Amino acid sequence: MSRLPLLSLLVFAPWGGAFLLAIWRRATPAASRLLALGFSLSTLALSLALLPSFDPARTAPQFAEKHLWIAPLNVHYHLGLDGLSLVLVLLTGFVAPAALLASWRLDRSVRLFGALFLLLQGSALGVFLALDFFHWFIFWELSLVPAFFLIKLWGGPGGARAAYQFFIYTIGGSAFLLAGFAALFAATGTFDFLQLARLGADGDLAPRLGGPGAWWPTAVFLGVLLGLAVKVPLWPFHTWLPPAYAEAPTGVSMFLTGVLSKMGVYGFLRLLWPIFPAQLHAAAPALLLLALGGVVFGAWAALRQTDLKRLVAYSSINHLSYCLLALFAVSAATDRSAPAAAAAVAALG
Repeated sequence: MSRLPLLSLLVFAPWGGAFLLAIWRRATPAASRLLALGFSLSTLALSLALLPSFDPARTAPQFAEKHLWIAPLNVHYHLGLDGLSLVLVLLTGFVAPAALLASWRLDRSVRLFGALFLLLQGSALGVFLALDFFHWFIFWELSLVPAFFLIKLWGGPGGARAAYQFFIYTIGGSAFLLAGFAALFAATGTFDFLQLARLGADGDLAPRLGGPGAWWPTAVFLGVLLGLAVKVPLWPFHTWLPPAYAEAPTGVSMFLTGVLSKMGVYGFLRLLWPIFPAQLHAAAPALLLLALGGVVFGAWAALRQTDLKRLVAYSSINHLSYCLLALFAVSAATDRSAPAAAAAVAALG
């Protein structure tokens, strides 16, 4: 275990910058830009500082931080870094400063923009590092709030409509996700991803779920699946994405497509595959068809676009569908695959 809580610093450094911007009422636009960029770059520096000590041969989470948080609910503050999350943490570290630089010429409410963007960046990092559903879900939902306001307040003429559509879709998916994990907690007494994955791999999760019938484990699986499918988005849950990308400021669009869209795929690899291997194996043929639909539809729709942002949006649907296509293909072949192998296949996809 690292002597310094590096992962906590990584997550909360952007939030610290957001807090400073929120209370520094006299900050000039230039100072606000520099402060936001500085805190964003600090996460890149921290993530790069992890590389020399990271052992790629280990599959267990590294730099782990685990502390009992809410004893009655057996909730732990649990962060950890493995190969899958390392790639996405580094990606966030590079994309976020670039997105801020792309937004450098924004001259309206610069201090608020910087604070919301840093809140968004910290929330995304929390999603990639949290190993307990309780605070993972907090990070997941907190990423929605700044993204909504960034699209609504600084977006184009249709920004408000796109922001509300994004919010409604995402919050609806989150409700199913929350219900699924509430059922898991009721059956197992834990929110810890590693413990739940162990139960799933050993085949002990479905008997524990029990429920009103043999269909109950599948219903819980479908709830989690739907919550993640909206976030990716898996076709046909994609309709919120093109307006959000098209109406958002360029820098925000960069972060949406470069980082936020990966949160859904990460959820498939971190949650769905390890915890529900048998259910995912059974559903893989149908999910393959949906992913294939996203590949074809995304490419076809991208070819018809005259707006660059919409072209990027549909291209994003296409390449994310390729990632899911690879994941579902491997899941269809085996229901006991290691998450690390799944991550490699999805990356190649």
